[in-house]
Amino acid sequence: MRAQVVLYEQGRNVGRKFLVAGDGGLNITNSAAGDALLAHFSPTDRMRPILEAFDPTALRNWLASLGVPTFTGTSGRVFPQRGIKPAEVLKAIVEQVLGRGVVIHSGCTFVGFNAERRPTMERDGERIIPEADAYLFALGGASWPKTGSTGAWVDAFKKMGVDVRAFEASNCGVEVDLPPSLLPHVGKPLKNVATRCGAKSVRGEITITEHGLEGNAIYPLIPAVRGQLASSHEAKITIDLKPDLTVERIEEKLRDAAWKERSSVLRLDRPALAFLKAFTPVERYLDGRTLAHDVKNVQVPIQALRPIEEAISTSGGISWDALNDDLALRDHPHIFVAGEMIDWDAPTGGFLLQGAFSTGSWAANGILAKLGLAEEV
Repeated sequence: MRAQVVLYEQGRNVGRKFLVAGDGGLNITNSAAGDALLAHFSPTDRMRPILEAFDPTALRNWLASLGVPTFTGTSGRVFPQRGIKPAEVLKAIVEQVLGRGVVIHSGCTFVGFNAERRPTMERDGERIIPEADAYLFALGGASWPKTGSTGAWVDAFKKMGVDVRAFEASNCGVEVDLPPSLLPHVGKPLKNVATRCGAKSVRGEITITEHGLEGNAIYPLIPAVRGQLASSHEAKITIDLKPDLTVERIEEKLRDAAWKERSSVLRLDRPALAFLKAFTPVERYLDGRTLAHDVKNVQVPIQALRPIEEAISTSGGISWDALNDDLALRDHPHIFVAGEMIDWDAPTGGFLLQGAFSTGSWAANGILAKLGLAEEV
């Protein structure tokens, strides 16, 4: 026996946030495996069985079965085969869902629960209260609200006594008091740099923005930055502009270089040189004796995280203590949740979508087990 599935979608079409995630290239998962994969997720202990049950290999195999082959790009990022657009991936998924008998109702907005703890939707002024043996919610966090992820569902769940932790920006830019000398470089990248905050370090690229910094060498540091800001209202990121060179090798390169030749000898482009000068005391920079150390240790004070509306993702959501192992609400076991509704965090690079697919698969199989059905999702 198969479950009858009805999907209620808030938008006119499903997958709007999925398509936004594909802007600039749909990084659908990452080739990391085992502990290397789990290291990108928190809390690791709760996400471990979920990711092991439906890992990147399983996701790629499932996509291949839909006619969407994938390839591994730089830094382990996984994309649909070249030439396959995000809209085509979404179309393949929707067609597979419809082909298995799922009924989709669009334009339905969740407005709360009735007295029997059944979800209530509104569509064109009409109330809809579907009767089912189990319900799976995937309403998102509070990032990219233009796609419908506004976090408006929180109040309804809190009224039922569900512990929901406040959403906070994740995978977002940071606010920095940029000196005027850096303003001409807004929008330009600092390429192939290494960054660290506390014990967390990462390599990648940074973009200088009118508010501060963002990019794949900033996003993984956000949990550490958030923690520092929460504990002391101060945070600092250290940037290594030449991670492939040791201090000793830089000193060797500079030994016979004239003062004006230093940037060319180290191959510091104009944005990188301007950045180094902006965050190095003038006397120290002009003296030059600590340049090798300074190039690898640019200290950048962080004032704040960018607003949650700009964030790629959010941390916070339904606490793990409020959930059973199958992602059903502990006090309302007929209600399951998945995706960013749950309090987990991960950086960009394919890990966010992997987490969404994995929690969705885990919750769906939890429903099947509850209903006594053996079919896997």
